Amino acid sequence: MIEIKSGDETVQTPVIDASVHIFVESNKDLRQNFMHEPFRSRGFPDYEMDWYGAPGGEYAKGTKGPDGQYPGSDVDVVAKHLFTDRGVDIAVLHPMTRGIMPDRHLGTAIASAHNDMMVSRWLEHDEFGERFRGTIRVDPDDISGALREIDKYKDHPRVVQIGIPLQSRELYGKPQFWPLWEAAVSAGLPVAAHIEVGAGIAFPPTPSGKARTYEQYLSFMSLNYIYHLLNMIAEGVFEKFDGLKFVWADGAGDMLTPFMWRMDCFGRPHLEQTPWAPKMPSDYLPGHVYFVQGAFDGPGDVEFAGEWFGFTGKQNMTMFGSSYPHWNLAELKVPSAFSAEQRDNFCWRNAAELYGINVPAVPAGLIAQ
Repeated sequence: MIEIKSGDETVQTPVIDASVHIFVESNKDLRQNFMHEPFRSRGFPDYEMDWYGAPGGEYAKGTKGPDGQYPGSDVDVVAKHLFTDRGVDIAVLHPMTRGIMPDRHLGTAIASAHNDMMVSRWLEHDEFGERFRGTIRVDPDDISGALREIDKYKDHPRVVQIGIPLQSRELYGKPQFWPLWEAAVSAGLPVAAHIEVGAGIAFPPTPSGKARTYEQYLSFMSLNYIYHLLNMIAEGVFEKFDGLKFVWADGAGDMLTPFMWRMDCFGRPHLEQTPWAPKMPSDYLPGHVYFVQGAFDGPGDVEFAGEWFGFTGKQNMTMFGSSYPHWNLAELKVPSAFSAEQRDNFCWRNAAELYGINVPAVPAGLIAQ
Protein backbone atom coordinates (compact mmCIF):
# COMPACT_ATOMS: atom_id res chain seq x y z
CA MET A 1 0.00 0.00 0.00
CA ILE A 2 1.30 3.44 -0.87
CA GLU A 3 0.35 7.06 -0.56
CA ILE A 4 -0.27 8.94 -3.80
CA LYS A 5 -1.44 12.39 -4.77
CA SER A 6 -5.01 12.42 -6.06
CA GLY A 7 -6.06 15.91 -6.97
CA ASP A 8 -5.38 18.11 -3.96
CA GLU A 9 -5.39 15.17 -1.53
CA THR A 10 -3.00 12.44 -0.53
CA VAL A 11 -4.70 9.07 -0.41
CA GLN A 12 -3.70 5.52 0.43
CA THR A 13 -4.19 2.78 -2.11
CA PRO A 14 -3.27 -0.89 -2.45
CA VAL A 15 -1.00 -1.68 -5.40
CA ILE A 16 -0.82 -4.71 -7.65
CA ASP A 17 2.21 -4.55 -9.93
CA ALA A 18 1.02 -6.52 -12.97
CA SER A 19 4.34 -6.65 -14.80
CA VAL A 20 7.48 -7.70 -12.92
CA HIS A 21 10.11 -9.38 -15.10
CA ILE A 22 12.15 -12.18 -13.59
CA PHE A 23 15.24 -13.95 -14.91
CA VAL A 24 17.55 -16.85 -14.23
CA GLU A 25 20.81 -15.91 -12.52
CA SER A 26 22.92 -16.73 -15.58
CA ASN A 27 22.98 -18.90 -18.69
CA LYS A 28 24.89 -21.49 -16.66
CA ASP A 29 22.14 -21.44 -14.04
CA LEU A 30 19.48 -21.98 -16.71
CA ARG A 31 21.26 -24.84 -18.44
CA GLN A 32 22.52 -26.70 -15.40
CA ASN A 33 19.57 -26.32 -13.03
CA PHE A 34 16.50 -26.20 -15.25
CA MET A 35 17.24 -27.78 -18.63
CA HIS A 36 17.93 -31.35 -19.71
CA GLU A 37 19.46 -32.93 -22.77
CA PRO A 38 19.07 -32.85 -25.69
CA PHE A 39 18.30 -29.13 -25.11
CA ARG A 40 20.75 -28.23 -22.35
CA SER A 41 23.69 -28.06 -24.78
CA ARG A 42 21.76 -26.48 -27.67
CA GLY A 43 22.49 -22.97 -28.86
CA PHE A 44 19.95 -20.23 -28.21
CA PRO A 45 20.12 -16.43 -27.85
CA ASP A 46 21.37 -14.78 -24.69
CA TYR A 47 18.99 -12.38 -22.95
CA GLU A 48 21.06 -9.52 -24.34
CA MET A 49 20.67 -10.57 -27.98
CA ASP A 50 17.79 -8.24 -28.71
CA TRP A 51 19.70 -5.94 -31.11
CA TYR A 52 18.19 -2.83 -29.50
CA GLY A 53 19.97 -2.31 -26.20
CA ALA A 54 18.96 0.79 -24.28
CA PRO A 55 21.68 3.46 -24.64
CA GLY A 56 22.08 3.92 -20.89
CA GLY A 57 21.86 0.24 -20.01
CA GLU A 58 18.91 -2.14 -20.08
CA TYR A 59 18.32 -2.42 -16.34
CA ALA A 60 17.89 -0.10 -13.39
CA LYS A 61 20.83 0.28 -11.01
CA GLY A 62 20.87 -1.93 -7.94
CA THR A 63 18.71 -4.69 -9.45
CA LYS A 64 21.47 -7.31 -9.74
CA GLY A 65 21.84 -10.03 -7.12
CA PRO A 66 24.39 -9.66 -4.29
CA ASP A 67 26.96 -11.70 -6.22
CA GLY A 68 26.34 -10.07 -9.57
CA GLN A 69 23.50 -12.35 -10.64
CA TYR A 70 21.37 -11.16 -13.54
CA PRO A 71 19.00 -8.25 -12.71
CA GLY A 72 15.62 -9.46 -11.51
CA SER A 73 16.89 -12.90 -10.54
CA ASP A 74 17.34 -12.60 -6.77
CA VAL A 75 14.11 -13.00 -4.82
CA ASP A 76 15.27 -11.05 -1.77
CA VAL A 77 16.49 -8.08 -3.81
CA VAL A 78 13.30 -7.93 -5.86
CA ALA A 79 11.09 -8.32 -2.78
CA LYS A 80 12.87 -5.45 -1.01
CA HIS A 81 12.55 -3.14 -4.00
CA LEU A 82 8.90 -3.96 -4.62
CA PHE A 83 7.36 -4.64 -1.23
CA THR A 84 9.49 -2.46 1.07
CA ASP A 85 10.70 0.40 -1.12
CA ARG A 86 7.78 0.74 -3.55
CA GLY A 87 4.82 -0.31 -1.42
CA VAL A 88 3.59 -3.06 -3.76
CA ASP A 89 1.13 -5.52 -2.22
CA ILE A 90 1.16 -8.24 -4.88
CA ALA A 91 3.51 -8.70 -7.85
CA VAL A 92 2.55 -10.59 -11.02
CA LEU A 93 5.70 -12.19 -12.44
CA HIS A 94 6.55 -12.51 -16.13
CA PRO A 95 9.57 -14.76 -16.71
CA MET A 96 11.59 -13.43 -19.62
CA THR A 97 12.41 -16.12 -22.19
CA ARG A 98 13.92 -15.83 -25.70
CA GLY A 99 11.15 -15.30 -28.23
CA ILE A 100 10.26 -17.74 -31.02
CA MET A 101 12.96 -20.34 -31.71
CA PRO A 102 13.53 -22.00 -35.11
CA ASP A 103 13.04 -25.35 -33.34
CA ARG A 104 9.67 -25.29 -31.63
CA HIS A 105 10.72 -28.08 -29.26
CA LEU A 106 13.66 -25.98 -28.09
CA GLY A 107 11.29 -23.05 -27.59
CA THR A 108 9.11 -25.16 -25.33
CA ALA A 109 12.15 -26.45 -23.42
CA ILE A 110 13.28 -22.88 -22.72
CA ALA A 111 9.77 -21.86 -21.64
CA SER A 112 9.45 -24.94 -19.44
CA ALA A 113 12.79 -24.22 -17.76
CA HIS A 114 11.69 -20.68 -16.90
CA ASN A 115 8.37 -21.95 -15.55
CA ASP A 116 10.20 -24.40 -13.30
CA MET A 117 12.46 -21.60 -12.11
CA MET A 118 9.56 -19.26 -11.38
CA VAL A 119 7.47 -21.80 -9.49
CA SER A 120 10.29 -23.33 -7.44
CA ARG A 121 12.18 -20.12 -6.59
CA TRP A 122 9.44 -17.50 -6.49
CA LEU A 123 5.89 -18.78 -6.14
CA GLU A 124 6.90 -21.33 -3.51
CA HIS A 125 9.41 -19.09 -1.71
CA ASP A 126 9.07 -19.55 2.05
CA GLU A 127 8.93 -15.85 2.92
CA PHE A 128 7.58 -14.02 -0.11
CA GLY A 129 5.74 -16.67 -2.15
CA GLU A 130 2.30 -15.53 -0.98
CA ARG A 131 2.91 -12.08 -2.46
CA PHE A 132 3.86 -13.35 -5.92
CA ARG A 133 1.61 -14.53 -8.73
CA GLY A 134 3.00 -16.21 -11.81
CA THR A 135 2.79 -16.27 -15.59
CA ILE A 136 3.65 -19.61 -17.18
CA ARG A 137 5.42 -19.21 -20.50
CA VAL A 138 4.45 -21.27 -23.55
CA ASP A 139 5.62 -21.40 -27.16
CA PRO A 140 2.66 -20.66 -29.47
CA ASP A 141 4.53 -22.35 -32.33
CA ASP A 142 4.38 -25.64 -30.39
CA ILE A 143 0.75 -26.16 -29.48
CA SER A 144 1.20 -29.66 -28.05
CA GLY A 145 4.11 -28.48 -25.89
CA ALA A 146 2.10 -25.43 -24.79
CA LEU A 147 -0.83 -27.61 -23.79
CA ARG A 148 1.48 -29.79 -21.69
CA GLU A 149 2.79 -26.73 -19.83
CA ILE A 150 -0.75 -25.48 -19.19
CA ASP A 151 -1.86 -28.87 -17.92
CA LYS A 152 1.18 -29.04 -15.64
CA TYR A 153 0.60 -25.72 -13.90
CA LYS A 154 -3.08 -24.83 -14.37
CA ASP A 155 -4.01 -25.94 -10.86
CA HIS A 156 -1.15 -24.20 -9.06
CA PRO A 157 -2.83 -21.68 -6.75
CA ARG A 158 -0.36 -18.88 -7.56
CA VAL A 159 -0.26 -19.32 -11.34
CA VAL A 160 -2.67 -16.71 -12.72
CA GLN A 161 -1.97 -16.46 -16.46
CA ILE A 162 -0.32 -17.87 -19.58
CA GLY A 163 2.43 -15.89 -21.31
CA ILE A 164 3.25 -15.70 -25.02
CA PRO A 165 5.58 -13.45 -27.06
CA LEU A 166 4.08 -10.23 -28.39
CA GLN A 167 6.25 -10.56 -31.48
CA SER A 168 5.22 -13.68 -33.39
CA ARG A 169 5.34 -15.30 -36.80
CA GLU A 170 1.56 -15.24 -37.33
CA LEU A 171 -1.30 -13.09 -36.09
CA TYR A 172 -2.95 -14.60 -33.05
CA GLY A 173 -6.39 -14.68 -34.60
CA LYS A 174 -5.30 -17.43 -36.99
CA PRO A 175 -6.95 -20.86 -36.47
CA GLN A 176 -3.69 -22.67 -35.65
CA PHE A 177 -3.69 -20.89 -32.28
CA TRP A 178 -7.29 -21.72 -31.38
CA PRO A 179 -6.47 -24.90 -29.41
CA LEU A 180 -4.24 -22.73 -27.19
CA TRP A 181 -7.01 -20.21 -26.55
CA GLU A 182 -9.46 -23.04 -25.88
CA ALA A 183 -7.07 -24.52 -23.32
CA ALA A 184 -6.65 -21.12 -21.64
CA VAL A 185 -10.41 -20.75 -21.27
CA SER A 186 -10.72 -24.30 -19.96
CA ALA A 187 -7.98 -23.63 -17.39
CA GLY A 188 -9.56 -20.32 -16.39
CA LEU A 189 -6.33 -18.43 -17.14
CA PRO A 190 -5.91 -15.14 -19.04
CA VAL A 191 -3.28 -14.98 -21.79
CA ALA A 192 -0.65 -12.23 -21.62
CA ALA A 193 1.34 -11.10 -24.67
CA HIS A 194 4.63 -9.51 -23.66
CA ILE A 195 7.75 -8.31 -25.49
CA GLU A 196 10.53 -10.86 -25.15
CA VAL A 197 14.25 -10.47 -24.64
CA GLY A 198 16.70 -12.34 -26.84
CA ALA A 199 15.95 -12.06 -30.57
CA GLY A 200 14.25 -15.12 -32.01
CA ILE A 201 12.89 -15.59 -35.52
CA ALA A 202 9.65 -13.63 -35.22
CA PHE A 203 8.57 -11.04 -37.75
CA PRO A 204 10.23 -7.58 -37.56
CA PRO A 205 9.00 -5.31 -34.78
CA THR A 206 7.38 -2.88 -37.23
CA PRO A 207 5.24 -3.48 -40.35
CA SER A 208 7.99 -1.80 -42.35
CA GLY A 209 10.77 -4.06 -41.15
CA LYS A 210 13.57 -3.68 -38.64
CA ALA A 211 13.97 -0.38 -36.81
CA ARG A 212 17.42 1.22 -36.85
CA THR A 213 17.64 2.54 -33.30
CA TYR A 214 16.42 1.63 -29.84
CA GLU A 215 14.15 4.68 -29.76
CA GLN A 216 12.36 3.54 -32.90
CA TYR A 217 12.11 0.00 -31.62
CA LEU A 218 10.64 1.08 -28.27
CA SER A 219 8.20 3.47 -29.93
CA PHE A 220 6.80 0.96 -32.41
CA MET A 221 7.13 -2.43 -30.72
CA SER A 222 4.12 -2.25 -28.42
CA LEU A 223 1.88 -1.50 -31.40
CA ASN A 224 2.24 -5.14 -32.41
CA TYR A 225 -0.74 -5.71 -30.16
CA ILE A 226 -2.89 -3.69 -32.59
CA TYR A 227 -2.23 -6.14 -35.42
CA HIS A 228 -3.00 -9.10 -33.17
CA LEU A 229 -6.09 -7.61 -31.50
CA LEU A 230 -7.81 -6.38 -34.64
CA ASN A 231 -7.10 -9.71 -36.33
CA MET A 232 -8.50 -11.65 -33.36
CA ILE A 233 -11.69 -9.59 -33.46
CA ALA A 234 -12.10 -9.96 -37.22
CA GLU A 235 -11.42 -13.72 -37.07
CA GLY A 236 -14.12 -14.14 -34.43
CA VAL A 237 -11.83 -15.38 -31.66
CA PHE A 238 -13.72 -13.64 -28.86
CA GLU A 239 -17.05 -14.75 -30.31
CA LYS A 240 -15.87 -18.36 -30.45
CA PHE A 241 -14.13 -18.30 -27.05
CA ASP A 242 -16.37 -16.10 -24.95
CA GLY A 243 -14.35 -16.77 -21.79
CA LEU A 244 -11.01 -15.76 -23.33
CA LYS A 245 -9.24 -12.87 -21.59
CA PHE A 246 -6.21 -11.33 -23.29
CA VAL A 247 -3.67 -9.02 -21.62
CA TRP A 248 -1.50 -6.76 -23.74
CA ALA A 249 1.31 -6.33 -21.27
CA ASP A 250 3.56 -3.73 -22.86
CA GLY A 251 1.66 -0.49 -22.77
CA ALA A 252 0.24 1.45 -25.73
CA GLY A 253 -3.26 0.99 -24.33
CA ASP A 254 -3.88 4.64 -25.18
CA MET A 255 -3.71 3.68 -28.86
CA LEU A 256 -6.79 1.50 -28.45
CA THR A 257 -9.32 4.30 -28.86
CA PRO A 258 -8.36 5.67 -32.30
CA PHE A 259 -7.82 2.21 -33.77
CA MET A 260 -11.11 0.88 -32.42
CA TRP A 261 -12.95 3.96 -33.66
CA ARG A 262 -11.47 3.27 -37.06
CA MET A 263 -12.32 -0.43 -36.96
CA ASP A 264 -15.90 0.31 -35.90
CA CYS A 265 -16.20 2.85 -38.69
CA PHE A 266 -15.09 0.42 -41.38
CA GLY A 267 -16.65 -2.59 -39.69
CA ARG A 268 -20.19 -1.25 -39.48
CA PRO A 269 -21.02 -1.55 -43.21
CA HIS A 270 -19.08 -4.79 -43.69
CA LEU A 271 -20.24 -7.08 -40.90
CA GLU A 272 -21.70 -9.44 -43.49
CA GLN A 273 -18.12 -10.28 -44.51
CA THR A 274 -17.40 -11.66 -41.04
CA PRO A 275 -20.54 -13.60 -40.04
CA TRP A 276 -18.47 -15.42 -37.40
CA ALA A 277 -18.01 -12.07 -35.61
CA PRO A 278 -21.45 -10.44 -35.90
CA LYS A 279 -21.03 -7.73 -33.24
CA MET A 280 -19.49 -4.32 -33.65
CA PRO A 281 -15.73 -4.68 -33.16
CA SER A 282 -15.66 -2.56 -29.99
CA ASP A 283 -18.35 -4.77 -28.43
CA TYR A 284 -15.76 -7.53 -28.10
CA LEU A 285 -13.51 -5.47 -25.80
CA PRO A 286 -15.32 -5.56 -22.41
CA GLY A 287 -14.37 -8.60 -20.39
CA HIS A 288 -11.91 -9.81 -23.02
CA VAL A 289 -9.18 -7.18 -23.41
CA TYR A 290 -6.78 -5.76 -20.82
CA PHE A 291 -3.64 -3.63 -20.83
CA VAL A 292 -0.66 -3.16 -18.55
CA GLN A 293 0.68 0.39 -18.39
CA GLY A 294 3.51 1.98 -16.49
CA ALA A 295 3.69 5.59 -17.59
CA PHE A 296 0.66 6.65 -19.62
CA ASP A 297 1.33 7.30 -23.29
CA GLY A 298 -1.65 9.56 -23.81
CA PRO A 299 -2.31 13.23 -23.04
CA GLY A 300 -0.53 13.25 -19.69
CA ASP A 301 -1.71 14.82 -16.45
CA VAL A 302 -4.24 17.20 -17.98
CA GLU A 303 -7.78 18.13 -17.01
CA PHE A 304 -9.33 15.76 -19.57
CA ALA A 305 -7.14 12.76 -18.65
CA GLY A 306 -10.02 11.10 -16.82
CA GLU A 307 -12.34 11.59 -19.78
CA TRP A 308 -9.72 10.11 -22.12
CA PHE A 309 -9.23 7.16 -19.77
CA GLY A 310 -12.96 6.50 -19.97
CA PHE A 311 -13.05 6.37 -23.77
CA THR A 312 -13.52 2.83 -25.16
CA GLY A 313 -13.75 1.52 -21.60
CA LYS A 314 -10.01 1.76 -20.94
CA GLN A 315 -10.63 2.49 -17.26
CA ASN A 316 -11.94 -1.05 -16.86
CA MET A 317 -9.13 -2.66 -18.85
CA THR A 318 -5.91 -1.02 -17.69
CA MET A 319 -3.62 -2.25 -14.90
CA PHE A 320 -0.46 -0.78 -13.45
CA GLY A 321 2.82 -2.53 -14.23
CA SER A 322 6.30 -1.24 -13.42
CA SER A 323 8.37 -3.38 -15.84
CA TYR A 324 10.84 -3.94 -13.00
CA PRO A 325 13.88 -4.28 -13.30
CA HIS A 326 14.17 -2.52 -16.67
CA TRP A 327 15.69 0.95 -16.91
CA ASN A 328 12.28 2.56 -17.48
CA LEU A 329 10.63 0.94 -14.48
CA ALA A 330 7.67 3.10 -13.69
CA GLU A 331 6.78 4.84 -10.47
CA LEU A 332 3.06 4.70 -9.82
CA LYS A 333 1.63 8.05 -10.89
CA VAL A 334 -2.07 8.70 -11.31
CA PRO A 335 -3.34 11.74 -13.25
CA SER A 336 -5.00 14.18 -10.89
CA ALA A 337 -8.15 14.27 -13.05
CA PHE A 338 -8.85 10.57 -12.50
CA SER A 339 -11.88 9.81 -10.39
CA ALA A 340 -11.44 7.68 -7.27
CA GLU A 341 -12.90 4.72 -9.18
CA GLN A 342 -10.49 5.20 -12.09
CA ARG A 343 -7.56 5.46 -9.71
CA ASP A 344 -8.49 2.29 -7.85
CA ASN A 345 -9.17 0.39 -11.06
CA PHE A 346 -5.73 1.24 -12.37
CA CYS A 347 -3.80 0.70 -9.14
CA TRP A 348 -5.33 -2.60 -8.07
CA ARG A 349 -8.98 -3.39 -8.74
CA ASN A 350 -8.78 -4.41 -12.41
CA ALA A 351 -5.87 -6.73 -11.69
CA ALA A 352 -7.49 -8.13 -8.55
CA GLU A 353 -10.66 -9.01 -10.43
CA LEU A 354 -8.84 -10.46 -13.44
CA TYR A 355 -6.43 -12.60 -11.45
CA GLY A 356 -8.64 -13.43 -8.48
CA ILE A 357 -6.36 -11.65 -6.00
CA ASN A 358 -7.64 -10.68 -2.57
CA VAL A 359 -6.26 -7.27 -1.66
CA PRO A 360 -7.19 -5.39 1.52
CA ALA A 361 -9.04 -2.57 -0.19
CA VAL A 362 -9.00 0.94 1.21
CA PRO A 363 -12.30 2.82 0.75
CA ALA A 364 -12.06 5.27 -2.13
CA GLY A 365 -11.00 8.70 -1.01
CA LEU A 366 -9.45 7.69 2.31
CA ILE A 367 -7.07 10.45 3.31
CA ALA A 368 -3.62 9.42 4.43
CA GLN A 369 -2.79 10.47 7.97
